[in-house]
Amino acid sequence: MSGERDTYKYQFVGPNKRIKHSGITNDLDRREKELRREYGDGSIRQVGRRTTREAAKQWEQSRPTAGRAGP
Repeated sequence: MSGERDTYKYQFVGPNKRIKHSGITNDLDRREKELRREYGDGSIRQVGRRTTREAAKQWEQSRPTAGRAGP
């Protein structure tokens, strides 16, 4: 159903506290495991509250490092 607040915005942060990746997901635990396999040590930091998929996509597209490793 459209309009449900079922999507999380997140940042994946490495041990040095730098953002390695940011994005959206409906399952933070699963996504953190995937990102650890890809980037190594780190953890997910939820950004804000759960939101609609549409609003989360707008946030994701507005991020300069959306879906990419940060500097």
